[in-house]
Amino acid sequence: MSSLTPDQKYDLITRNLQEVLGEEKIKTILKERDLKLYWGSATTGRPHVGYFVPMTKIADFLAAGVNVKILFADIHGFLDNLKAPIELVKNRAVYYEHIIKAVLTSIGVPLDKLTFVLGSSFELTAEYTMDNFKLCSILTEHDARKAGAEVVKQVASPLMSNLLYPGMQALDEQYLDVDVQFGGVDQRKIFVLAEKYLPMLGYEKRAHLMNAMVPGLQGSKMSSSDPDSKIDFLDAPAVVKKKISKAFCEEGNVEDNGLLAFLKSVFFPLKSLNGQTPEFKITRPEKWGGDILYSTYQALEDDFKEKKLHPGDLKAGVTDAINALLEPIRKTFEDPKLIEITNAAYPPEVKKSDKPPSRRERKAMAKKQKEQGGNEAEAPAAEVEQQPKAETVQA
Repeated sequence: MSSLTPDQKYDLITRNLQEVLGEEKIKTILKERDLKLYWGSATTGRPHVGYFVPMTKIADFLAAGVNVKILFADIHGFLDNLKAPIELVKNRAVYYEHIIKAVLTSIGVPLDKLTFVLGSSFELTAEYTMDNFKLCSILTEHDARKAGAEVVKQVASPLMSNLLYPGMQALDEQYLDVDVQFGGVDQRKIFVLAEKYLPMLGYEKRAHLMNAMVPGLQGSKMSSSDPDSKIDFLDAPAVVKKKISKAFCEEGNVEDNGLLAFLKSVFFPLKSLNGQTPEFKITRPEKWGGDILYSTYQALEDDFKEKKLHPGDLKAGVTDAINALLEPIRKTFEDPKLIEITNAAYPPEVKKSDKPPSRRERKAMAKKQKEQGGNEAEAPAAEVEQQPKAETVQA
């Protein structure tokens, strides 16, 4: 936006962030031209309402004239402790693109100002592969492991793929041709690794922007891989209500409170976009004091801390607020094509009974097989009889 000065752009770019690495570099670039930035997400678990935090910042970046690229890191999703086979990860990349676009559209972010990139579109090229080999020849195992400690799933016997993940994220900065990488503060060690090692390959050191992590419903980190810690963008209203009703929300306690964190990091910043005055409404019967309206987060937190606002009322207000935010996204995903994409990315789980078939059930199955296959029915019957033992051994 040409009407903004470089200082105004910087303030907009960095507002509500937890940390900035490379402040002077960003300010110098803004005096000469618009900033180039990327935000990436490994396509693993289903995105959740915590993603509203980076989406809100992307709106700020665009308002400040930043050229923004969104990376769907399918190869990284595959490398992260093999959370899913590559075919499924690719299906999830398609889902991520559609859900992120739906979220951005729901909060009024113009998609035509964004560039969407799939990681495998450039990370499998000969040039990138050679650079990755060069990086592996100078990057220590200690630094790689340390960098990925808060991002890559930690297990007792880590795979080599876990060690490749941080270095490739650093290389992405060069191949996406950006000045800045943006991510959660849990990415900090990877950002520091990038600042150290890219210059050793002859590439420019980039700046880094970090937003705070949103606690989950039980106070821990909100995670795509833990359904109990987060609210999915497509959760039904009743599911949202049920999850919030179980959320940790001790009266007067403002620490590790996922509901307050959501309001502070997501709701109020979202409702403040484009200079709007936010309004958080809690609907209550007149006999309990009637409706409450908050236009600032601090006023709400103060009331909760002083026990003027009951946890039950807070939960009711957050339930209504989240369902209002999710409604346009859920509506978009009523499209049959998007339902198909969702099921391909996250196939519905088929529950298997742990109880082995009874003698009567085995006889019925053998009889049915005999009727269908003649005298060869005995072999399938024997297989059915042995199957529970095989399942027990695997378990």
